[in-house]
Amino acid sequence: MAREKVNMIRLDNSLAFYSSDLFHDVQMSGLFKDSKLFADAEAKFPWTEIYAKYKYASTASNFDLNAFVQSHFGMPAQDSKVAAIESSSVREQIQLLWSKLEKPADEAKNDSLLPLSLPYLVPGGRFREIYYWDSYFTALGLIESNRPDLVLCMLQNFIELQKQVGCIPNGNRSYYITRSQPPILGLMVELLLAQNAFIEDKPDFLVQCVAAMENEYAFWMSDADLLTAQHPSSKRVVRMDNGCILNRYWDSSPLPRAESYREDIEAAINLPYEQRADYYRNIRAACESGWDFSARWLDDPNDLLTIKTTQILPVDLNSLMYKLEVLLSQYCEILGRIEDAQRYKSLSQQRKETINQYLWNEPQGCYLDFDIQRNMPSAVVSLATCVPLFVKLANDNQAAKIAKCIQQDFLHTGGLTTTLCSSAQQWDSPNGWAPLHWFTSQGLLNYGYQILAREVIQNWLHTVEHQFALHGNLMEKYNVLSTDEIAQGGEYEVQHGFGWTNGVTLAYYHYLDGILSNGR
Repeated sequence: MAREKVNMIRLDNSLAFYSSDLFHDVQMSGLFKDSKLFADAEAKFPWTEIYAKYKYASTASNFDLNAFVQSHFGMPAQDSKVAAIESSSVREQIQLLWSKLEKPADEAKNDSLLPLSLPYLVPGGRFREIYYWDSYFTALGLIESNRPDLVLCMLQNFIELQKQVGCIPNGNRSYYITRSQPPILGLMVELLLAQNAFIEDKPDFLVQCVAAMENEYAFWMSDADLLTAQHPSSKRVVRMDNGCILNRYWDSSPLPRAESYREDIEAAINLPYEQRADYYRNIRAACESGWDFSARWLDDPNDLLTIKTTQILPVDLNSLMYKLEVLLSQYCEILGRIEDAQRYKSLSQQRKETINQYLWNEPQGCYLDFDIQRNMPSAVVSLATCVPLFVKLANDNQAAKIAKCIQQDFLHTGGLTTTLCSSAQQWDSPNGWAPLHWFTSQGLLNYGYQILAREVIQNWLHTVEHQFALHGNLMEKYNVLSTDEIAQGGEYEVQHGFGWTNGVTLAYYHYLDGILSNGR
C-alpha cells in the first residue's frame, strides 16, 4: 500500500506539471523540437518549489526560459541511434539489440515515468518506456531468443500497471493513463502458455491472468449496461441497431497530449474554440488505436483537423475483443468456472455475428470499419481486414476474398502497404509495419494460404534486409513501394531499434527455417 500511495502522489504531481503555465510556456516556446522530450524531463527539485520559483522569476524582464529549464530539469538521453551496432546480419543485429532495449526495474524519480518493478523492453529511439501493444510483437522475437522470462516480466508489469491506474495504459508514463492500446494481454498469455516447460504452475498463472483479462474486458466494456436506443454510445462502447455492443477507441481526456503539446495546440488553433475538445479527444483516441495517424480516422486523409476516431467502429479492435472473449471462455473452463465460460462464449458469438453484420462488406470482399456518424461502412480499405483471419472469426468464403484482396491490392515487392490510401499519414500507403504483416501472415496461414503467406513474409524480410544493408539499422516502419527510400510521414522522424520489427522479423526467420528443415 505504501508503494501505491507514493506512486499516486507522484502521479498527482505529474498531472499538475502538465496543466501548469510553466509546461505550456516551455512547450510552446520551441525550445525542444520534440515535445515528448520535456514531457519526459526529470525535475531536479520538488515540483512545488520549481513552480514557485518560475512564477517569481518569469516576471523579470531579462528572464531566460532556457536557462531556467536547464537548471531545474534533467532531459532524458536522446538515444535515437540505438541500432548503431557493428553486426554482419539482421539476425545478429536483433540479438545484440535486445540488451540495448532492455531496461532494469525502475527506481522512482521525479518525472513522468510510472516505475515498473520488473525488467522490460522498450521499442527504441524516442520511445524510452514500455508500450502496450508493441510488447506482444516484441515478445514473438524474445521467445525465439529463449527469453520467455522477459516476456513474463512484461506481462506482470502490465498487470501491475492495470492495478495502479485502472487500465493497461498506452505506455508507462503518467500522461498515458487516460488511454490504452489494442487489447493484446490475452495474446501474451496465450504465447506464454505455449511455452510448456516455462510456466510450471499453470493453474496459479491462469488465475492471475484471467483476473487481469477480465479487468481489461471490463475497462473496454465500461458503461455497456447504460446504453439505450436513445443513448447508443458511451466511452468505448456503441450499441448497434441489433441491440449488440461493439467497441471504439476513446480517451477520457479532451486536452492536448502532453507528449505532442505544441503540435496539438498549433493545429487546434485553426478550429472554432467549441470544436477543440473533440479534436483533442479524437487525436488521443487515434493514439489508443496504435494507428496514429491513418486515413481510417480522417474525413480528409491529408488533414488531421478532420479526425473523427470516436465515430469509427474498427475492425481490428472488435476482432481482438472477440479473441479476448474466446480466450476468457477457454480459460474459465479450464479453471472450472463453467458458468462464466458459457457467458463469454455467448458474448463472443454475439460479437462475431455483429461484426459480420456491420463490418463485412460482401461487394468489396473485405472487412471495413463502420462509420457511426454516417451509419455506413468506411470508404478506407486497410490491413485491419486481416485481423478477423488472425483471430479465426471469418468463414472460408470470406477468407478467400480477403486473400484475393491482399494478393491483388496490398502486396508489393517490399511487403504489404497499410491502407490503399496514399497520404502524408504514417499509417497509410506507402508505409508497411511489422504488426500488420504479422496479423496478415498468421491470418492467411490460419486458413491454409501458405504460399501467399510465405510471399508476404519473404517480401517483408527482403525490405528489412535491404534497408539494413543500406543503413545498418532496423526501423519502426518501411516504405514498401520504394524500398530504397526511408519511410516518411508522422509527427517525428522514423525511429531505429526497433522492438516490434525485431520481434516479427525473428519470428519470420524461425518460420522459414522450419520450412527448410522440413523440406517444404
